[in-house]
Amino acid sequence: MVGLIDCDNFFCSCERVFRPDLATKPIVVLSNNDGCVVARSREVKAMGIPDCMPYYQLQSRYPDAGITAFSSNYALYGDMSARVIAILREEVPEVAQYSIDEAFLDLEGMDGIDLAEWGRNLCRKVQRCTGIPVSLGIAPTKTLAKVASKYAKRYPGYRKCCVIATEEQRTAALRLFPVADVWGIGRRIARTLNYYGVATALDFCRQPRDWVKRLFHITGVRTWAELNGESVITIDALDSTTKQTIMTSRSFPAMISDPDDLRSHIANHAARCAMKLRRQHSACSLVTAFIQSNHFRDDLPQYDQSGSHSFTTPTNTTSEIVAAADSILARIFRKGIYYKRAGVMVAGISDASAIQPDLFDYDPLRSDKLIRLSTALDKINLRHGADTLMLGSQQYRERDDDGRSVRFVNAIRRAMKSPDYTTRLGAFKVG
Repeated sequence: MVGLIDCDNFFCSCERVFRPDLATKPIVVLSNNDGCVVARSREVKAMGIPDCMPYYQLQSRYPDAGITAFSSNYALYGDMSARVIAILREEVPEVAQYSIDEAFLDLEGMDGIDLAEWGRNLCRKVQRCTGIPVSLGIAPTKTLAKVASKYAKRYPGYRKCCVIATEEQRTAALRLFPVADVWGIGRRIARTLNYYGVATALDFCRQPRDWVKRLFHITGVRTWAELNGESVITIDALDSTTKQTIMTSRSFPAMISDPDDLRSHIANHAARCAMKLRRQHSACSLVTAFIQSNHFRDDLPQYDQSGSHSFTTPTNTTSEIVAAADSILARIFRKGIYYKRAGVMVAGISDASAIQPDLFDYDPLRSDKLIRLSTALDKINLRHGADTLMLGSQQYRERDDDGRSVRFVNAIRRAMKSPDYTTRLGAFKVG
């Protein structure tokens, strides 16, 4: 059996942990630059407010709804997610985190245990220790566990844990489950299935395997098999996935025309990509940077451009990747354009422990120095907070109240951001 634990309205729940006065009040969390709604509490969903609604529309349409809005605080959400996973690892021998608010649990060897009662106790422990409410689905396959978790979250009668263990339970659960909500079935596949009269997950299960393979290939067959109780997605595959491309990009709070300001943004995006490479023990052989104007301003000149830089020897050091992105920007920048967005992507990713250096363009002493520098950057920033130590090109000309260069994490509009309660001691005020 496999479990899928899902944090309920995770971003909103994280904010409520430190704001108990909002426990039953409608709240939303906004995207970067306070643009759109990316998370809604149960109360907001009940009002019929859709996901991704622009915040200015929310303000104009629901001025008296008493909705509290928060700017996104990913440092807080990431740390709270780590705390939830730590609790799960105490109770289950194998945990594969699937996203910031979901994790699969390998329940092998738990035969003879009342899984429903065990699951409810686990959900209570997670909420008691972290303040985050969670729901748990248990079933023979990952896809069925996803279905069960939806029921656990949707219906209070399950008391946070739904178990699909028998054929009767599987049939009953899939009969009422829309096929469009099945994990692995996107909108395009759902439209095709609806065209053929397949409306529920049970309808999909009852189609011939050859028909599914002909229309939806191996990925569709895998979902079909999982819904029919055949486990074909392994936890190992979920736990050890290495990204083959990594991209960091953002829209700016205001349009930018100054090349130095744009350079700082590009440098920070490149530094983030390098850090993510090192976290997954990888290196890249290609860096791509792009800049874009504001497509919504028809009164201004429009310009989109990108460029790439290849490394003869793959790297994951901050200095080399930032320098490559900076050289790309110098080639593609055009004066007189007001830019609204920029980003950096790394590709050609390989295992950092199996790099094949170029015979004629590789300096082992320089490479070792840059690797040790990047490692030191990671350790210091992990201990003292992001952007404690950075390259000069990452610094913004704008200064904060203490006269320091504004940090990358503060270089976007986050007017309603909550304090970093769990990662910065100064977030708490005593007395």
